[in-house]
Amino acid sequence: MSSSSRVALVTGANKGLGVAVVRELCLHFSGDVVLTAPDEEPGRAAVRQLQAEGLSPRFHQLDIDDLPSIRALRDFLRREYGGLDVLVNNAAIAFKQADPTPFPIQAEVTMRTNFFGTRDVCTELLPLMRPQGRVVNVSSAVSLSALKRCSPELQEKFRSETITEEELVGLMNKFVEDTKNGVHEKEGWPNTAYGVTKLGVTVLTRIHARKLDKQRKGDKILVNACCPGWLRTDMGGPSGLKSPEEGAETPVYLALLSPDAEGPQGQFLADKKLEQW
Repeated sequence: MSSSSRVALVTGANKGLGVAVVRELCLHFSGDVVLTAPDEEPGRAAVRQLQAEGLSPRFHQLDIDDLPSIRALRDFLRREYGGLDVLVNNAAIAFKQADPTPFPIQAEVTMRTNFFGTRDVCTELLPLMRPQGRVVNVSSAVSLSALKRCSPELQEKFRSETITEEELVGLMNKFVEDTKNGVHEKEGWPNTAYGVTKLGVTVLTRIHARKLDKQRKGDKILVNACCPGWLRTDMGGPSGLKSPEEGAETPVYLALLSPDAEGPQGQFLADKKLEQW
């Protein structure tokens, strides 16, 4: 077992926002920080880059689209640390606007990673969260604009305080099916695959916060979603309004909420401020 019992983990952390979050956690989190990436070499290169800055992150492979990979990470955390203190779900994909890939394929591929991959990580790792643990799901302001462009019926479902994880999964699957059948707009969906997947992540955050409040009431585990902003990264492109370091501010703020904090819980934040869902 590691000499440090506390541990923070960041997914999709070999570049951009992910590596910026790891850097800040290395500086301000008292414990080990695990940088994960789907491919070993880029992940280890990011670790070497941070080591050159005098920081000491650990590396573990993680492909959030691959359940055995998630479970290998779970077993590593259990074996090395006996639990998990901070989880930052950052891994995500987005097609460029000019990408010629047919929309139904974009919807399916983006949904698989952004929603279902993130959900699988939560399914395997949330049971490891220790008291006063912090879970940060990197969502997007696009989730809010996608919500507002849904039909009133869909908006009501996504804003519901009683929606279950199973119902949410059904809705995410329905979006993909509706795109394949060419009826997604007729069925009340907005024309953004990325936006709907991040809408799913924000609602999943609300569901997990409610569940943990109920099942582990005294443990003060806080689960929140956030928008890092439009960043100058491979995903955001060169015109982004913020650097990755500026984008890391809100996720790191949520990851390092004080142990006695009662909230925020199940909220969506941008620039460290609550956004109305």
